[in-house]
Amino acid sequence: MILAVLAALAVQGLWYGPLFGRARLAEVGPGGLGLRMAPWRTLAITAGLLLVSSTMMGHMFARVGAATLAAKPWLFFMMSGGLAGAFVIPGLWIGYTQQRTSTRLAMIDAGCVMLCYLAMGTVFWLLGRF
Repeated sequence: MILAVLAALAVQGLWYGPLFGRARLAEVGPGGLGLRMAPWRTLAITAGLLLVSSTMMGHMFARVGAATLAAKPWLFFMMSGGLAGAFVIPGLWIGYTQQRTSTRLAMIDAGCVMLCYLAMGTVFWLLGRF
C-alpha cells in the first residue's frame, strides 16, 4: 500500500508540477482557493488520504482473489479506474460545481485523480505478479 501511495504521489508531482502546474495556478491564483498551507503539510495530508484509498483498493483486490486477478489482470485497471471514474471524480466534480469552480480546474484535478488511481492499480498489479 505504501508503494501505491508513493506511485500516486509521483504522478501528482509531475501533474501539478511541469505538466499542469501553471495552468492550475492560472485557475486558482496565487495562494490557491484561499487555502494557505505549508508544502510539507499538504504532502502529509495528501499521503494520508492516498493511504486510505490504497488500503481500500488493496482490500478490494484481496476480496476478488489472487486466482481471479491472475487470470484477469485487466481487473486491476478496471477496478482502480472505476473507483476514480465512478466515485472520486463525480464527488470532486459535485463539490466544484457547488463552489462554482472552473471546468478547466475540475478537468485538471479529475485527470490527476484518474492517473493516480491507475498508478496505484498498476503497483498492485505489479506486486501481484511476483
